[in-house]
Amino acid sequence: MTPRIRLVVAACCIFALTSTLTAVAAERQALAELLKPLNVSAYPSLMHPPDFSGLTPDNRTVSLASLQGKVLLLNFWASWCLECRPEMPMFEQLHREFSAQGLAIVGINAREGTSTIRAYAKELGLTFPLIRDSSGKINSAYGVIGLPTTFLIGRNGRAVALAIGPREWSGQPARALIQALLDEPPAMKGTR
Repeated sequence: MTPRIRLVVAACCIFALTSTLTAVAAERQALAELLKPLNVSAYPSLMHPPDFSGLTPDNRTVSLASLQGKVLLLNFWASWCLECRPEMPMFEQLHREFSAQGLAIVGINAREGTSTIRAYAKELGLTFPLIRDSSGKINSAYGVIGLPTTFLIGRNGRAVALAIGPREWSGQPARALIQALLDEPPAMKGTR
């Protein structure tokens, strides 16, 4: 390769890298703007959440790996948590509206029994998966210190945002954030 061709190739590589970095920066800025109205904390772009696996009251296994390629709204809750209760119907509505587009909503219960979880789900008409975390292992892995706590995880498996305390998940800001995450391309197999 001649020095001139090397120079052209190097210039093309620098241009491509600069364009990619500019696009990533713009994407991060747009996401940051979507997070502000919900008052949620953003994560660094390469942070990945801990893996988990748990059973629903009907003994179905749900794991982070099984949700690969989906946008995940992971909510930590308990039936005794008064601030958790108003969020649940909002999550159910989001589940019904966006699950076909790739949104997965999973509730992780904090140390309650199967009958309590079933009764709560029936009373509120919840159809998204609720996982028993009777030992608190999943809560601990995620560093949950208060309820409700909600994590948003992108299609590519990266941790996007964290909300400690209740939020207005049925409002336009939450819907815009979820839609923006759903519009991202799915992760390649085996990358989460």
